[in-house]
Amino acid sequence: IEVFFEWNYYFEFRVAEENVTLPCHHRLGLLEQGSLDIEWLLHISETVQKAVITYSGGRVYDDLNEEQKGRVSFTSNFLAGDASLQIISLQSSDAGKYICKVKNAGQYEWARITLKVVEKPSKPKCWLEGELLEGKELSLQCRSASGTAPISYRWQRINEQERAEHLPPNSRVNISNPGQVVLKNLTQMSTGLYQCVATNEAGQESCAVQVTVQHAQNISMIAGGVCGVVVGLSLLFLVVRLTIRRKEKKRYEEEETPNEIREDAEAPKAHLVKPSSSSSGSRSSRSGSSSTRSTANSASRSQRTLSTEATPHLTPPQYSHRQLERKETEPKRVDYNNLMKMGATPVMVPAQSRAFQTV
Repeated sequence: IEVFFEWNYYFEFRVAEENVTLPCHHRLGLLEQGSLDIEWLLHISETVQKAVITYSGGRVYDDLNEEQKGRVSFTSNFLAGDASLQIISLQSSDAGKYICKVKNAGQYEWARITLKVVEKPSKPKCWLEGELLEGKELSLQCRSASGTAPISYRWQRINEQERAEHLPPNSRVNISNPGQVVLKNLTQMSTGLYQCVATNEAGQESCAVQVTVQHAQNISMIAGGVCGVVVGLSLLFLVVRLTIRRKEKKRYEEEETPNEIREDAEAPKAHLVKPSSSSSGSRSSRSGSSSTRSTANSASRSQRTLSTEATPHLTPPQYSHRQLERKETEPKRVDYNNLMKMGATPVMVPAQSRAFQTV
């Protein structure tokens, strides 16, 4: 049995998302066709390897590696001597050492290829840290989220003609963090468009940020204007609120006024009824002693009636009505001394007539 070994070494450098062809040529296809075996292996480490694609027993197996399923295939007629491997849409996980092994009738041919897959930086993010005021300090920051290391960063200024130019003299690059540039003692000359370029061996990406330095006086004016607007709106709101409350109060008073009872309002007039003749007749038939007591009681009742009339708001309507009737029917008493001074002559009146007059 004759054993024949042939080794071929290759190195491939590719960028992610591109396609690559790993070469593998042999001369064993002219031998027995039924015993030809072709196998591609990916060495992940010294002890771990995965099968990528194989040909054995007249069949091709290209779904052996789940991560590369649908992306690997033989490039041409592998039976005629070209067993090269094609990988499309490269990923960073495709990087490693590949071995092509061809066996037929006890003879072997080998090919070893090292594939390096690099990923260019992702589009970086640019941002500012600090105050955009004259005399202040401003930091320009730039960072890519992904990409094959090492990634270098470079800041530059873009002029009105969209051409790159050097940074202002007062700028300093952070050596420990190349993605950071510090602009010291800001002036109006620091205003402009700044661009950050992230680069590695696979390519580059960039981002830009606008820097506009403002006068401290302008900031004060803007702050004063904002405060004035806020105060004006507050006063306007207060005036509107007071006006609404005043209208509501006025409407409430108008609705409540008809329901109030004035203390100085005139009491309703009582309707006086003239006493009937039967009452007078019954009173005239009383005795002299009863007439005297009636006169005293009438006087006391007259005084109570007068006191009751002085406070009409405390006197029930029915009681005032009766007192007014009795007041109308009772005659006024005249003092005897006053009559004598006026020259009146005393006259004797029978008791029954006097009782009739005084009741």
